[in-house]
Amino acid sequence: MVKDIHVPLFNLVMCVSGAIDLVSPALVGHHKRVAYIAKSIAREAGISSEEQNNVVLAGLLHDSGALSVKERLDALEFETNNAQSHAHTGYLLLSKFAPFQEAALLVKYHHTPWAQGTLQEEVPLGSQIIHLADRIEVLINRKREILGQVKDICAQIQKQSGHLFSPDLVEVFMGLAKKEYFWFEALSPALETTLQNRVGMGTLELDDDGLLSFAKMLSQIVDFRSPFTASHSSGVAASAEALARYVGFSERECKMMMVAGYVHDLGKLAVPAQILEKPGRLDDREIDIMRSHAFYTHYVFEPLPDLDMIRTWAAFHHERLDGTGYPFHHCSANISLGSRVMAVADVFTALTEDRPYRAGLTREEVMSILRKMVGEQALDRQVVATLEAHYDEIYMVRIEAQKAADAEYRAFKEKA
Repeated sequence: MVKDIHVPLFNLVMCVSGAIDLVSPALVGHHKRVAYIAKSIAREAGISSEEQNNVVLAGLLHDSGALSVKERLDALEFETNNAQSHAHTGYLLLSKFAPFQEAALLVKYHHTPWAQGTLQEEVPLGSQIIHLADRIEVLINRKREILGQVKDICAQIQKQSGHLFSPDLVEVFMGLAKKEYFWFEALSPALETTLQNRVGMGTLELDDDGLLSFAKMLSQIVDFRSPFTASHSSGVAASAEALARYVGFSERECKMMMVAGYVHDLGKLAVPAQILEKPGRLDDREIDIMRSHAFYTHYVFEPLPDLDMIRTWAAFHHERLDGTGYPFHHCSANISLGSRVMAVADVFTALTEDRPYRAGLTREEVMSILRKMVGEQALDRQVVATLEAHYDEIYMVRIEAQKAADAEYRAFKEKA
């Protein structure tokens, strides 16, 4: 039986923030440090606790629209170019999930220069705070002792007062910068705990539709990095949901299977786009990198114990019944029926969808490969037999889901 979902909002945000950090090792912790700096400035500026929480939310999610490594690394340059593009993209992605909509608005304007923002009444104070905090963070050299950098950081920020940054907020920051604890906390290994202790985000009760909305938003952060992957997770989600229904799952379990399908490849944020889009066979190094994605899907959901079932259904889709799959080498006794359904749905979608280097395979070709994988103890025999018995229905569900996802991707690119 699937239990009701009760998720601490902070943990949910950290799940998304952690996934975004997978794009590059150089970016790990950037969101948390920005959120801490922004929270500190907001508190010193005297804004309400509710607004402070929105600033933390936005700080933890502010680069969600930077979908490539280049965009993320460019954003680490103090004088960054075209940063408002990824801010707008982040807004489009985050605003799809209702609990993130207020933070999404702050993300939308977090690279708007203060001088330009004074001409746009809709630019929120929270966006100005995130902008200042973000630029302070990129000036920090984490390889050097921090207090010796403070004078130079303050000088660079002051130089942009009245242009990039609000003079009032710069003044607040200058007072904060004199306090050593602020810098030590910003670079503390326990920063996540510090943030959690200082924000008042309660537990969010997600109904099934809310959970689906959250999962779909995550899938788009992954899939919308490339037109070649724009609809893959939607295809897997629809196929897995339909297959689960024929296997005998309850109505609610089928919805949870769709959720797991949307997020099964979340860990691919850690895989460079050139590997995902490579038209030929991957070399050994590329295969090793690709194998990491299932682990990272598992890892990212660790702060959300209420989603453990969905996590295992999603993250074990490359495990094999004979124990030679990855990343955990579970054998059949430790692979649930849900994970077996997901594995078949993933292979089925990958084989039937068009790829840059080939058209989708025919029914005969697909079933030949699936039967071979059953014989090799890679896939569950009964689940594959169920797919074969309902092949046409599941195929059409997959087609319609991916058509809708492709249309949504095109509309997204027009707005981005």
